[in-house]
Amino acid sequence: MNIIVCIKQVPDTTNVKINPETNTLIREGVSSIINPFDMYAIEEGLRLKEKFGGKVTVISLGPPQSINALKEAVGMGTDEAVQLSDRAFAGSDSWATAYTLSLAIKKMGEFDIILCGKQAIDGDTGQVGPGLASQLGITQLTYVFKIVRLDPGTGTIAVERLLEEGREIVEAKLPALLTVVKNINQPRSTSLFHIRRASQLIIPTWTVADLPGADPSSLGLKGSPTQVIKIFSPPKREGALDLIKADGAEEAAAILADKIIAEKIL
Repeated sequence: MNIIVCIKQVPDTTNVKINPETNTLIREGVSSIINPFDMYAIEEGLRLKEKFGGKVTVISLGPPQSINALKEAVGMGTDEAVQLSDRAFAGSDSWATAYTLSLAIKKMGEFDIILCGKQAIDGDTGQVGPGLASQLGITQLTYVFKIVRLDPGTGTIAVERLLEEGREIVEAKLPALLTVVKNINQPRSTSLFHIRRASQLIIPTWTVADLPGADPSSLGLKGSPTQVIKIFSPPKREGALDLIKADGAEEAAAILADKIIAEKIL
């Protein structure tokens, strides 16, 4: 099977800084990690390869330092990696990101499954996976909790989706794109063998020039229909602790009940 996993490098901090001119995150000088949800996508891709054979390729769109995320993925056991990095891609929203990734995946050739995390922890939109499936014209299966059945011979897959009100089992034809939730597996650690391989692997970096048919007006900040008017960190919550002093549980409960009624909480 030919499996592609899309990953994103995200800031490893909650203290984000914003560029006031572009209203985008400042990533320089901030330690980064693989988006946690994408780790589950990598692991699921490796498990499918171990069961059915084939190869796993990871791809990431981001600044030059995103190469480190790709090397970590190779350190987990993926076979190949491709980086998409160009100033023309900077400031991409979910639509422009999906468009750029679709061009790169079309260049890669045939595939069976694309795996993505359900969302990125920096943007939290959950739109890139479905948008990518739409750009490629393939089936999207979101919030996948479990792959129930996969038959490469007939080109069919059945998955269990985790929904707010329960679960559902859906069957589809391959190729398909899956966005996975963290309940699907437990990501493995990197191994010394694969870390050594990652250090020696030459990971190609594709720019706009490497993507046939790329429309410059659909790339980066210029090609992003989402316009961010203002972005800011919410103020810290303030609160006060009111310790109830009483001689026993019943007295404390009575005092608490009076306070709840006085504050009109109930």
